[in-house]
Amino acid sequence: MCGITGIFAFNPIGRVHLIHLEEATQRLQSRGPDAHNSWFDDTVGLGHRRLSIIDTSAEANQPMVDPSGRHRIVFNGEIYNFRELKKELSDAGVNFHTESDTEVLLQAYIVWGEACLEKLNGFFAFAIYDAGEQSLFVARDRFGIKPLYFLQDENKVLFASEMKSLLAFGIPKEIDKESLHLYFQLTYIPAPKTIFQGVQKLLPGQLMTIKEGKVELKKYYEIPYGSPSETDYSSAKKKLQDVLRSAVHKRLVSDVPLGAFLSGGIDSSVIVALASEQVSGLKTYSIGFKDNQYFDETQYAHLVADKYKTDHHTFSLSNDDLLAEVDQVLDYIDEPFADSSALPVHILSRKTREHVTVALSGDGADEIFSGYNKHTAWLLSHENSNANKFIRAMSGVWSVLPKSRYTGLTDTIRKLNKFATLLKMSESEKYWFLASFVSNHKISSLLKTDWHSDADKLGELKDLLVNSIQSGSINSMLANDSRLVLEGDMLTKVDRMSMANGLEVRVPFLDPEVVKFAFSIPGDFKISGKYRKIILREAFREYLPEELFTRPKHGFEVPLLSWFRKELKGKLDQLVFDQARIEEQGIFEWAEIKRIKQKLYSLDPGDVHIQIWSLLVFQRWYDRYFKS
Repeated sequence: MCGITGIFAFNPIGRVHLIHLEEATQRLQSRGPDAHNSWFDDTVGLGHRRLSIIDTSAEANQPMVDPSGRHRIVFNGEIYNFRELKKELSDAGVNFHTESDTEVLLQAYIVWGEACLEKLNGFFAFAIYDAGEQSLFVARDRFGIKPLYFLQDENKVLFASEMKSLLAFGIPKEIDKESLHLYFQLTYIPAPKTIFQGVQKLLPGQLMTIKEGKVELKKYYEIPYGSPSETDYSSAKKKLQDVLRSAVHKRLVSDVPLGAFLSGGIDSSVIVALASEQVSGLKTYSIGFKDNQYFDETQYAHLVADKYKTDHHTFSLSNDDLLAEVDQVLDYIDEPFADSSALPVHILSRKTREHVTVALSGDGADEIFSGYNKHTAWLLSHENSNANKFIRAMSGVWSVLPKSRYTGLTDTIRKLNKFATLLKMSESEKYWFLASFVSNHKISSLLKTDWHSDADKLGELKDLLVNSIQSGSINSMLANDSRLVLEGDMLTKVDRMSMANGLEVRVPFLDPEVVKFAFSIPGDFKISGKYRKIILREAFREYLPEELFTRPKHGFEVPLLSWFRKELKGKLDQLVFDQARIEEQGIFEWAEIKRIKQKLYSLDPGDVHIQIWSLLVFQRWYDRYFKS
């Protein structure tokens, strides 16, 4: 696991930016604390920061060059099937000089070219320079587990694992209006957009080639949803066991200490169960919330740890522990990202890194096997049932009752109010509504007119982001979740928080064969009524303690509402609720900011804490990039 950066200059003006390569490389230090190096010629520069996982010797450092001196690579990620590929290449006459997957990837490209991507099982962002053709080949893994930013203009192409590295090249910092709108609606900025005009994210499953001053983008992978091919439920359960066991086995390859996150939920517990078949005394890590017993799941994690005799570690956090993390997390992210669960993930990553360098996680299961309340809501919204008619008729009642995520009753009212709104929507509106936290109308009220995004451009962008939804097809919704929410929110959160602490996190549920299987089965194998992840739960029921299947799922909510009224009140008054600051900044309407503040201190705050957190994150980011 590493950080990469680089430049391809088209002319003398572009070549001037080569002087920034070393600084751009240094800014990725957290991603790669073990080694760093850079290389450049008159046209191309490549920089690398290394977190050593496989073949920790200096010979495996990067940028790595092949024996001919023609090809150089910088690579962030892991190729789990590198040994099989190495044998195939060796049989074809390729000689190897290291035990690293980097050398295998480099030789795979030299031998197979672009087609090497079809053979790779892993997660990655990499760039390979061919000095003979004077071309650069760049690619991102199928699901966007590893990030890659790039900027293209008439003089050059820049790329990097993180925005802070691109900024070292002195790129313009102009806020993108469509991205700003998306951020306040979703709490993150999905690919290909970024907060800055001109900077893009390479899409999951996308490659870029640069040659003779021309840049070409091409999708090499799409999630394979369509007509189900695995229609026998019993055999499908057995196949799921097999493909997931194989995925976990591949991800146990490491030359450094390895462990697993264990939350107490089904997903991470399944991964731990399968890993424990092959690793005796597997090290496992959980977070507990001693001030939030409603969300604490550590008792279930202990049941799994006891069953598989893992070397288990629980980090019990107070609200003060979470609060103390706010500044550190907000200082690390380099474009606005307002998923507050990044706070516990950051702590878990830091504490886990004290013991191991690699951790397995259960991320991805909810998106491909249907694990969210919104999946149930979306399917139920298509039913012409008496229950739906009643909920819609009572919409006026739900709208005036207190709503909050912090207690069972008020959370139920919140969900009923949202579902009543959903029932009134057209099919084309439903998915975006369920993916959003704030309506278009509220964002228009929040932003000054000069900052409103062009309606046509925003509409085209949303069509691009929501391009697979078919009425009543849960697999189409999950495919879109995997492209939008998984890439933009869940994987971004885990990548940034783990890399901030030099920890590599591996996600077996996003093995290509597991994803292929997940979209080869009918939707009713995954979800029916209020039951979700049906096949996953039943395929592994005998592997896990029964208590995991009978308990309610709460997830976790950072206590933002309480913080905003107490501990973070001063910070809000300084950054979010300061009228002089807001009016001088010229982005937000003070009248709407004032309304949000009044909502915060009302008896019915609803989800206003999400808006306020998004504003606080933005303002902290803004001060770092425009006032420092």
